[in-house]
Amino acid sequence: MSNAERLYKIERLIRQRGHVSFQTLQDELEVSRATLKRDLEYLRSRLGAPIVYDRALNGYRLEENTRGARHELPGLWFDERELYSLLAAHQLLASLDDDGTLARHLQPLLQRVREMIGSSDDASLTERVKIVASARRAVPARHFELVAEALLERRRLHLRYLTRTRGEVGERDVSPQRLVHYRNTWYLDAWCHRVDGLRRFALDAMEQATRLDQPALEVGLERVQAEMDAGYGIYAGGTPQWATIVFAASAAAWVSREAWHPQQQGRWLEDGRYELRLPYTDDTELVMDLMRHGADAEVLAPPALRLKLGARLRAAAAVYGDGST
Repeated sequence: MSNAERLYKIERLIRQRGHVSFQTLQDELEVSRATLKRDLEYLRSRLGAPIVYDRALNGYRLEENTRGARHELPGLWFDERELYSLLAAHQLLASLDDDGTLARHLQPLLQRVREMIGSSDDASLTERVKIVASARRAVPARHFELVAEALLERRRLHLRYLTRTRGEVGERDVSPQRLVHYRNTWYLDAWCHRVDGLRRFALDAMEQATRLDQPALEVGLERVQAEMDAGYGIYAGGTPQWATIVFAASAAAWVSREAWHPQQQGRWLEDGRYELRLPYTDDTELVMDLMRHGADAEVLAPPALRLKLGARLRAAAAVYGDGST
């Protein structure tokens, strides 16, 4: 155990147990009496840890701060719950990393978290939190790493990109603005120099990416957020419209607790149904989300969205016929 690990563990043990005897600390750390005395003195005199010896308790405790501020050792910014949250984030990123590139960069963080929690049991850290990533679209690690590098270094990218809606592959230069993780895949918000505007690119649709030496065109984040976050889901751009949907009582208990859009407005109706209003610019993803509710969701407005959803549901029902065969 390194010196830094011992210092963190001493404060963590005292904080968790309230008070700890000298002998218990020595047994837990497996060090000599002289080493433990030096560590305690270093914590108090050099790092300002409010560790005091309590004769009544026959142990060391943390002296209460009258101002309510919690003492933190340098570099120790998280409590135990926050550290386990970091592990969940590590698992989320690792699940998107088929080639192991991200894991290589994240491994030092994971090791540091393990030291701070004080556990050597990998299973207790990484297997007791399970994140199910449904309908995941794999992103080549080489593309993620290259895009992230260009984003942080503010350099342009040359992309060979598949536009799936048209089935076309095109070449374009872009200036990266931000990375977006949405529904188990990654997107890049960037200024497209071919169309002179902000566009969103799915990393899994990039057939080739090359970092350029030219500096990226800087676009204010406020503008990026205003243009790219106004729509519904991952679809950006266009004129905002408001949809009004009423959900049957059988679905209302779930929908009323779901976040569909940051600006959504919801209210309970007297008959137990739930009305949801939300903005959108492109109805593609909204229609898909509403179709999974089937007859439990009814679009009241606008008329064009109601007609489109109705047509899609009738087409789906036609595939299955009347159920007689």
